[in-house]
Amino acid sequence: MIQNPILKQKYPAKAHCRKLAAYLKEQSLSTDGIVYLEGGKSELHEDCDQEGPFRQRRNFYYLSGVQLPDCSLVYNLDADYLTLFLPPVDPDDVVWSGTPTTPEQALQRYDIDAVETTSNAAAFLSSSAVPKGSVYAIPHRISKNITFLPFSNVDLEHLDSALGDCRIVKDEYELALLRYANAVTTEAHTACQKLVTGDHKPTREEDFLSAFTAERLRNGCYHEAYSGIFASGTNASTLHYVHNNQPLSGRLNILIDAGAEYHCYAADVTRTFPLSGKFSTESAAIYKIVQDMQDAAFALCRAGMTWDDVHSETHRVAIRGLLHLGILRCGTEQEIFDSRASTAFFPHGLGHYMGMDTHDTGGRANYADKDPMFRYLRVRGKVPAGAVITVEPGIYFCRFILEPAIKDTQGVGRFIDADVVERYWEVGGVRIEDDIVITEKGYENLTTAPKGLGL
Repeated sequence: MIQNPILKQKYPAKAHCRKLAAYLKEQSLSTDGIVYLEGGKSELHEDCDQEGPFRQRRNFYYLSGVQLPDCSLVYNLDADYLTLFLPPVDPDDVVWSGTPTTPEQALQRYDIDAVETTSNAAAFLSSSAVPKGSVYAIPHRISKNITFLPFSNVDLEHLDSALGDCRIVKDEYELALLRYANAVTTEAHTACQKLVTGDHKPTREEDFLSAFTAERLRNGCYHEAYSGIFASGTNASTLHYVHNNQPLSGRLNILIDAGAEYHCYAADVTRTFPLSGKFSTESAAIYKIVQDMQDAAFALCRAGMTWDDVHSETHRVAIRGLLHLGILRCGTEQEIFDSRASTAFFPHGLGHYMGMDTHDTGGRANYADKDPMFRYLRVRGKVPAGAVITVEPGIYFCRFILEPAIKDTQGVGRFIDADVVERYWEVGGVRIEDDIVITEKGYENLTTAPKGLGL
């Protein structure tokens, strides 16, 4: 797998620190002081001496590029000076785990100015090397031995949200990481699709999980971006299906929602395809609606678009398609749209920001929204150039949602033809998801995994 040459450079931690400093200044917040952040902690499994899996805190990685546990950092906002704090060497740990990263190695590997030990962090914060204006930190992520008493202003309110906003627009280094994560994810999805056309047919959902995992590991992505979904048949009507272990016999399709993570940056891709190699008539009809929904969304994607409007347009496309099939009835497109009946088939949001988290920061979702069409929309408002966002429409035949909706004959049920729906239960659910970069005039699709096998 070919990497972008930019990834041979250091992760641009200092550039991200400067971006944060500029953001704080724009918000009329003081830059006479420091940012203090602690990274993720190493932990043992409960009642066991075995280490648990380590996941670096994303805001810490954004300002440091460091994936080591038990570290912290101080960034001097005015002086543009970044100090990394490494854990002191423990001889007992060296015996079991080898020599840790040394200060000299850290200075060579990371975009930082100085290295200290975490045992010296409290004294460092009190020293003359640190301005005593404002200190920005994130509450509940501050070790007990750390005190901010010398500072005139302790701000625990703004740093987390400020970093969330800074992380929305990606720089070229971040985009290179996301492109690689998507390239590996594409290889893994392609390997899964080849299973249904190969000589050795898969028999269980975990056959796809195994194929995806093997391809991901082979290409250097040692972590999955999130718990993958490998849902066959009616299991695909569960949005975040978790079992991934059911037999495939008698099932029509497989929905795979899975992504690779590369150096903390994630891909999130979904493909739905037939287990037999050819969609049934009903599956093909639903797949076409979902593809039309995605195409309509793509057509509206450009810098400054309002994501709420793009989401609304995909509902209108879904309504037209479901009316054509007779699944929806007895109303105009506008009447059905206003009734929100389409949310019984498309209950989730169209997409979310991507970056170091699969559901990345800055989206300003409003889960208290009483409008069911927008309650689970993870991005609200305008989307800027340089943001990476998923476009993931879907149509689902989930009994838990649809059967109560059909029974609501005075409400949305009057628009749903239960007899026609009966023919579509086995389709389960169809979702298609790509990761795109928003540009001034349109978008760049990072995802090239094949679509529509056998359609």
